[in-house]
Amino acid sequence: MQDQYSVEDLLHLMAQLRNPNGGCPWDLKQTFSSIVPSTIEEAYEVAEAIEIEDYEHLHEELGDLLFQVIFYSQLGLEQGHFDFSRIVDTLVRKLVRRHPHVFPSGELYGENDSSEVDEAEIKRNWEAIKAKERNEKGESGALAGVTAGLPALTRAAKLQKRASQVGFDWPDISGVLDKIEEEVAELREAVKAGNREHAGEELGDLLFSCVNAARHLKVDPEAALRQCNRKFERRFGAVETVLWADGREPEEASLQELDQLWERAKAGEKQKPGA
Repeated sequence: MQDQYSVEDLLHLMAQLRNPNGGCPWDLKQTFSSIVPSTIEEAYEVAEAIEIEDYEHLHEELGDLLFQVIFYSQLGLEQGHFDFSRIVDTLVRKLVRRHPHVFPSGELYGENDSSEVDEAEIKRNWEAIKAKERNEKGESGALAGVTAGLPALTRAAKLQKRASQVGFDWPDISGVLDKIEEEVAELREAVKAGNREHAGEELGDLLFSCVNAARHLKVDPEAALRQCNRKFERRFGAVETVLWADGREPEEASLQELDQLWERAKAGEKQKPGA
């Protein structure tokens, strides 16, 4: 056995998994579309490992995500669309093109004058280069190219960022918070009127405004919600633990008792060092 495998070994492994003669039946029946859910799941597992600082297992999660790229490259090779080398070549060319402050000659191994560049200027250049690329693809408009396949919170933030770049934005977060209060009032009215469809629309407006607040605070809305989910799981788990110690299930407790146990779990977290 080798001391350490390489990307070439991984490509060989993938080819063997997809080999009609002796390959893996599950891998052989997969398509571009069928493995998309796994790709999304693996990306989120990488994000979670980073957020909880599980660096011991991060390399494994990154490997799982890399395997998704390798899988797509094998499918592309089999169908004559592209191979792994073309994926790498396209990526390197794009990154060199988008970093003229690092590769002023436009060549990966060209000279670099090592002059300092303002970070704001780098961001402006980056967006200008991306806009040029979109135009070359025939994508026009400030919101062009924001893929519909993104999670809704992430896509909302990207759409808002694009609109902000052409001047359509609140000058500061106070206007956003006022808008959130306005949307809450409109949601209340829709709920009171019993109009479920309208209430759903108003709820969407409220969520969109909350994403806007996150953007102004420079907070990733997806990450913020994932953190909130973990906090809810942790606190509700503490509630269940207390009830199980008493030989009961949560459904056997009153809402008042559940609320009291929830508040106790919250208070316990705040008393921990660094909480």
